[in-house]
Amino acid sequence: MAEFAIKLPDVGEGVAQAEVVTWRVDVGDLLEEDEPFAEVMTDKATVELPSPVSGTVLRLGAKVGDFVAVGAPLLWVDLATESASDPRPALPGAPPVTEAASVTDAPPVTDAAAATPPADVASRIPAGDRRALAAPAVRKRARDLGIDLAAVRGTGPDGRVLHADLDAQLVAAQGGRHPRAPSRPADGVERTRLTGLRRNIARRMQEAHQIPHFTYVEAVEVDALEALRARLNASGDGRPHLTLLPFLVRAVTLALADRPELNARYDAASETLERFNDVHLGIATQTPHGLMVPVLRNAQDGDLWSHAAEIARLAESATRGTITLSELTGSTITITSLGALGGVVSTPVINAPEVAIIGVNRISDELRLVDGRPQNRSVMNLSSSFDHRIVDGAVAAQFIAHIKELLQTPALLFIGR
Repeated sequence: MAEFAIKLPDVGEGVAQAEVVTWRVDVGDLLEEDEPFAEVMTDKATVELPSPVSGTVLRLGAKVGDFVAVGAPLLWVDLATESASDPRPALPGAPPVTEAASVTDAPPVTDAAAATPPADVASRIPAGDRRALAAPAVRKRARDLGIDLAAVRGTGPDGRVLHADLDAQLVAAQGGRHPRAPSRPADGVERTRLTGLRRNIARRMQEAHQIPHFTYVEAVEVDALEALRARLNASGDGRPHLTLLPFLVRAVTLALADRPELNARYDAASETLERFNDVHLGIATQTPHGLMVPVLRNAQDGDLWSHAAEIARLAESATRGTITLSELTGSTITITSLGALGGVVSTPVINAPEVAIIGVNRISDELRLVDGRPQNRSVMNLSSSFDHRIVDGAVAAQFIAHIKELLQTPALLFIGR
C-alpha cells in the first residue's frame, strides 16, 4: 500500500483555514486525478478541490462542518490503485464517515429498510458494471445496495445517475412503496447544525452587530427615471435590459466623488481607515445557498449597459454556485435591494469592514402635493445605514441627498465625470 495524504491547498490570499461543506467521495471510493473530491468554504466563497493523484480513498480527515487549516491533511488515498475505472469494494476495517454527500444529488436514503436491498432487487438486477455516469457517493451506495448502475436510468445532466434514481429503483422493486420513512424527533424539535454559508452569514452578522449603526431614510420620486429606463429598454438595440440597479450604481459613484470618506473600510483593531479611489461596489444577492455579495469592480467606469451585463453575470454565478472567491471579496461599499419585495423601509446591516450600505426599497404609487395640487407619483425609499464611528449624520444626509438629486433628475447622471 502506498498511502498518500491530500492536504488542504492555499485557496485564497490570507486564508488560514477552510470549512468542509461537502464530501464528494467516501471511504473505498476510487478517485481519479483532477476529479473533485470535496468543497470547502473560505470567507464567503465555496471552493471545489480537485485531487492531485489517483487512488482509493482510505479515510477522511474531517467531517462536514469541521474547519481544516491550510496544509493539514484532508484525506488519505492508496496510490497502488491503477485506475478508478476498475471498481473495488470498500476497504475492510475502514473508519466510518457519518457525513458524506454528492453536491448535486439528493441525500441518500438513511432508513434501515432502505440500507439493505430487498431480496428481489438483488435477484432481478445484475451486479458488477460501474461504468455509468455517477458521483462517487452514488457509486458506493449502489454497491452497498447491490444495484448495477448500468441498469438504472439516470435523470441527471448527461444521464448522470442520482440518489433519487436509486430510490426510484428501490420503489419499483418494492411494488411502489417508498423505502424512505420520515423520522420525527421524540420531542418534536428538529435540530440542525449550521454549516457552510449559513454559518458564515451568522458569524458575519454577529460581528456586524457590534458596529454602531445609524439608518437614514429618504424618499425619492422616480417617475422621470422610470420613464427614461422604459425608453432605453424599448430601443430594441439588443443591449442588456436595464433594471434600476445600473442607474443607482451610476448615482452612487458620482456622489462618492464628493464624499470619498464613504468609499472606505475601517479596521477597528488598528483603528485605521482605508479610503479607495476606485469604487468596488458590492451587490447583495439572495441565492439558494444564502446571501452573497458579488463585487462590481471599478464601478466608476463603464456605462449603464456594461454594469447591467456584469451585475446579471455575477448574480447568475452566485445563484449557480460557480462564483469565485475573488468575485466575492474586496468591496468598498454595498447596495442591497429586494426588488419588488423591498418593503417600505428597512435597516440594512453594514457589510463590514465597509462604513456604508445603501438599501433600496420597492417603488410604490403615492399621492403627493405638487405646486399645491395632488398628483400621483412613483416613490422609492432609500434606507441606508452608516458606521457612526466614521460617518457623521450630516455627511450621510448630504450623500443621500446627492443620490436623490441624481435619480430625480436623471439627466444629471450623464453630465458628471
